[in-house]
Amino acid sequence: MEACSPQRRGHRSAPLRIAMIAPPWYEVPPRGYGGIESMVADLVAGLVRHGHQVTLIGAGRGVDLRTYEQPPSQRIGDAIPEVLHAAKVERMLEDLVVDVVHDHSLAGPLGAGSRAAPTVVTCHSTVIGEMGDYYRALDPRVALVAISAAQRARGAHLDWVGRVHNAVDVESFPFRDLKEDWVLWLGRFNPDKGPHLAIEVARAVGRRIILAGKRSEEIEHSYFEAYVKPRLGQGVQYVGEADAELKRELLSKARCLLFPLQWEEPFGMTMIEAMACGTPVVALGRGAVPEIVVDGVTGFVRGRLTELPAAVEAAESLDPGACRAHAARHFDVPVMVRGYEHVYRRVVRGCRAGSPRDLPLARS
Repeated sequence: MEACSPQRRGHRSAPLRIAMIAPPWYEVPPRGYGGIESMVADLVAGLVRHGHQVTLIGAGRGVDLRTYEQPPSQRIGDAIPEVLHAAKVERMLEDLVVDVVHDHSLAGPLGAGSRAAPTVVTCHSTVIGEMGDYYRALDPRVALVAISAAQRARGAHLDWVGRVHNAVDVESFPFRDLKEDWVLWLGRFNPDKGPHLAIEVARAVGRRIILAGKRSEEIEHSYFEAYVKPRLGQGVQYVGEADAELKRELLSKARCLLFPLQWEEPFGMTMIEAMACGTPVVALGRGAVPEIVVDGVTGFVRGRLTELPAAVEAAESLDPGACRAHAARHFDVPVMVRGYEHVYRRVVRGCRAGSPRDLPLARS
């Protein structure tokens, strides 16, 4: 891999050569579940539209360089597929001439210290506890990017170089002004996401609820069997894992998206997908929720679970057009692309200076 090139870095608007590293677990874009993979696919498409040269490395179809013919989705959480993916990526990078590496995988950043080009790492999950220790232990030349102000605040011990919100291709989500009379929960079946609580909220106001989500991991199966399955029936319908088409249909028709978070989630892609469809979000104000949902405009953000039933009833009064406009203004792909372009150019300049962490913090 070629090291920092002074000539290319002398031109702020010159197209960049970017190696984009996706996690190995799902295709890019994913057929069903895969929030990171959806974000990576949209980011790559947006960067290419801006004239940059992007080499996408991942698993399965849709990538330029493939570490797995088929993503090892059934082994998600196992260490070997993750580290094998990272090892293959390092060999592939040796044959590429790039200005910056953007790594979205977990193990991949461990090789950043031996890369000639600087590495940008987007932190997609928690940044406290052992994960926080991991990010802090990475090579100091790694440029960490937060996906929300809430995440950056919780990881105040880390040396961030910027914050860039995740985004979706808003135009790819159908806008629907007239909503149907049921509520939606969408995500992965995990106690942190609170689908069983969403059922209780819907029943408290006599609303039908549809649940769609991933339950491929053992913890998801166990949770579903213990907490969700016994609550099915009587106005509660589970439709399986939603692919891109079904997800858009459900999000556009629902009265509101229920988001009863039970942890400090650093973002929440389903919230911006719902708003892109003109559908308000009713959520507990944890993690990044308050910086994504405008209370009283694009949904309702509440502090207690007992406050959510009334918010579901009030959601009918909100303007779907305002939800769509907010998503387009703050969470559309061009906004995310501009944010990462800013980060890339700062990091490229920092490559010459010695470390991207020596630069002032970007507030993109």
